[in-house]
Amino acid sequence: MANEAGGCFNDCYAAKASKLYGYDFGKTVLRYFSSEAHRRATVRKIDRIPLDFVRMGTSGDPSENWDHTVKILRQIDKCNKEIVIIAKHWTNLTDSQLAYLGTINVCVNTSTSALDKPHLIENAVSQYGRLKPFCKSALRVVTANFNQEKEHGRALLAKQNELLKMDGVIDTVLRVNKNNPLLKSGLIIAKNTQFLGKNTLASKWKNGTYFGKCGTCHEQCGLNVKLETATHPQKRGITKQLQLF
Repeated sequence: MANEAGGCFNDCYAAKASKLYGYDFGKTVLRYFSSEAHRRATVRKIDRIPLDFVRMGTSGDPSENWDHTVKILRQIDKCNKEIVIIAKHWTNLTDSQLAYLGTINVCVNTSTSALDKPHLIENAVSQYGRLKPFCKSALRVVTANFNQEKEHGRALLAKQNELLKMDGVIDTVLRVNKNNPLLKSGLIIAKNTQFLGKNTLASKWKNGTYFGKCGTCHEQCGLNVKLETATHPQKRGITKQLQLF
């Protein structure tokens, strides 16, 4: 990450948003509730979201500081939503943190890709399996249409296919800009398409891969993905009432 100013694959949306609003993407800033009123207002906003879940990990990676993530989770975990955490596991959960996740409605999306370095893929797959006894665990694979005329492209496709064969996989389309090194080198193939009403370059390995709004997505960030080897106790559907006053 220190060598990638553009974030993962040089096209991370968190990095793009940071640049757009003038923030230093290379500097980690932990966000806290400023008061009890702030926390309550945030929980009320979560409850009003017209989806069954709320996501953590869109402006940064919760795994960079699991202590902080768990601290925030403890302050919102009684909201009437399932909490989806999207993480690359830059650091790994401790046993006690895993045990806590086993007590709340949470689905952890472990993000990985054939484009990641081997040790990162190995750790991601390991943590994805480690989470299964405690909570819903999904393997969120960032896929791409690799150029099969290149030897490296064929090798990456083979690695990608192995990841996609795993249980509980979510296929996430790689969005790139025209200057992305992967695209300029010809390693990936991308096409202009519409995403949320805007033109974007997307590298899709399969035409049928969903690419649109959260509300019409069948997978719902892993909530609707069936796991053949799931061992965690079923907690979905448990309504938790937060005493706001």
